[in-house]
Amino acid sequence: MAEFQSLEEAREFFKNDRFAAENGMQIDELEDEWCRVSMELTEHHRNALGGIMGGVIFTLADFAFAVIQNHTYRPSVAQQVSINFLAAPKGGHLYAEAHLRRSGRTSTVVNVDLTDDEGRDIAQFIGTGYKLKG
Repeated sequence: MAEFQSLEEAREFFKNDRFAAENGMQIDELEDEWCRVSMELTEHHRNALGGIMGGVIFTLADFAFAVIQNHTYRPSVAQQVSINFLAAPKGGHLYAEAHLRRSGRTSTVVNVDLTDDEGRDIAQFIGTGYKLKG
């Protein structure tokens, strides 16, 4: 059962995620077991070598994870996550697609794939979420 009744309701809820919002992350699409979030990459997101900071990539993945996890059951929090960086983003936008792999009684497992607007695979993220008692 979905917690958010619409994409607009999810966007309204996550406006309170200040770090994601202030870094330009947005929810593009939301379905029962899948979501897509994105962000425009700017100079603000670059590291000392001129590349996109790994924390930016991780944060977008974590945001997608939070969206689908809280769509499945709210409130939920991360219990364990991991990320594999595959390539540096080359385009001007970054996308994260989260797929709910399992929703159990107390936990979720979510896979997140990140790509840039040139179609490059940027990272793979796997998260286990914990369903808090509301």
